[in-house]
Amino acid sequence: MAAGLREVGYDVAEVDVTDRSISLPDRVEAVFIALHGEFGEDGQVQGILDRMCMPYTGSGAESSRVSFDKIETKMRLIKAGIPTPEYQVADGGGRLSFSMPFVVKPARQGSSIGVTKVTDEAQWEQAVRVALEHGGPVIAERYISGREITVGVLGREALPPVEIIAPDGWYDYAAKYTKGACRYLVPAPLEAEKSREAMELALRTFDVLGCRGMGRVDFRLDGDGKLFVLEMNTIPGFTETSLLPKAAASIGIKFAVLCDTVMRQACFGP
Repeated sequence: MAAGLREVGYDVAEVDVTDRSISLPDRVEAVFIALHGEFGEDGQVQGILDRMCMPYTGSGAESSRVSFDKIETKMRLIKAGIPTPEYQVADGGGRLSFSMPFVVKPARQGSSIGVTKVTDEAQWEQAVRVALEHGGPVIAERYISGREITVGVLGREALPPVEIIAPDGWYDYAAKYTKGACRYLVPAPLEAEKSREAMELALRTFDVLGCRGMGRVDFRLDGDGKLFVLEMNTIPGFTETSLLPKAAASIGIKFAVLCDTVMRQACFGP
């Protein structure tokens, strides 16, 4: 990001955030947030920057908090009529309203950390324990067999869908962060109508969760051609080979221009 911004003329200072506080150099006019997970994506750093009246990229504090919380996201998607897999808050006991396979995950975590695909009853309690190691609450979500699709949003524009081909169809932490483990089809080989539907659903999700600036919506596409929204990423990966930049490049938006576009939308407050 720093290299991309410098390429288009910004004077950039890189700040390594090592705790739950922010110290900015003098003369900083705006912040390009490059933090994943807790503190970065959950509204905490955004709240600090709001109190400083410092413009920043991406969604505001409340939208970031809601989007990072899988339970709150689910509630808003369901209320808006946006298709998403069935879910329940999980404690490892009792029965679920849907059958195996299902996915157990921390409700407030990113990068597929603490996520387990449960295919056998014996895995159920252990999957909840693994998720709880990364904080509660925990949700169980019906596993949607099919294709992994993601759609980036830039400002008010949905970018072309990208298809992720993961090992054994399971896009977990190892698949995401092991170089060469996955293949990415840009744009995704979808029928034009299905591509438009994914882009429209991404924008609806973006709006329902109150997002702004940029984001990336992850989907599963089942064998019947039905799309299910899994989650919103308010700070998607942003290297030149990350998914949102790949989608932008497919329509001619160079990486440095993409960085500039996001930076120009920086603001603070709701």
